[in-house]
Amino acid sequence: MPYLDLAGHRLHYRIDGDVAGRPWLLFCNSLGTDLGMWDRQVAALTQTYRVLRYDRRGHGRSSAPPARYALSDLGGDVLALLDALNIDRVHFCGLSIGGLTGQWLAIHAGDRLGKVVLCATAARIGTSDGWEDRMQAVRKSGLGGLVVATSDRWFTPDFTLAEPELVGGILDRFAATSPEGYVGCCSALADADLRGELDRIYHSLLTVSGEDDAVCPPSDLKAIAANVQRGRHVALAGRHIVNIESSAAFNAVLSDFLQNG
Repeated sequence: MPYLDLAGHRLHYRIDGDVAGRPWLLFCNSLGTDLGMWDRQVAALTQTYRVLRYDRRGHGRSSAPPARYALSDLGGDVLALLDALNIDRVHFCGLSIGGLTGQWLAIHAGDRLGKVVLCATAARIGTSDGWEDRMQAVRKSGLGGLVVATSDRWFTPDFTLAEPELVGGILDRFAATSPEGYVGCCSALADADLRGELDRIYHSLLTVSGEDDAVCPPSDLKAIAANVQRGRHVALAGRHIVNIESSAAFNAVLSDFLQNG
């Protein structure tokens, strides 16, 4: 398994569809997930793209440096990975905190990105008090106590009934996430607010919301699309992890946007 060793931690990453000449497409995960959350996208896109995925610090097989983290730390990890792999420019698709990371990159390292897809995210997710409360709960009791509430936020009941093994595996990996890494990323969310900087994003940009997402409702994604220079919005059936719950529709929208803009 490939790893990138950095000063304070190591990042696990994976490349699929590595054929010279194909454009690069980078996927960036949500909080409490690993790179496997994009499996249904990779299967559909590796005939066209070189797909790069990685486990955010403190998630999956990546190690967890001591908390707190800042959004700039998460964006810096992406830039370090691109530099190490000699990748000049990528199309970007991120969900939730992955979408916030994409916004930060578009603002601060825009020349490294081609087209940008931001899913189930916002320029400001939640409140500082809410994230501080979440951090305290995880420090006290770990992630196991959050599994039921997380399942309800991430997936509709119908999808959970239809795909119990898939949902169960995702929630198992959530519960196995490093508490230190989870808390560190919560601290980044507590401090991140890009609402005043969206007009600096000049890329062709698509936002994708889950129609029933209470974490980042469609209004949050519409606001991003309205405030960047070249944005548009699409809503799909599902809750927060919309790329899994509506994978076929998501793949079609993503492919069309990357090909046609």
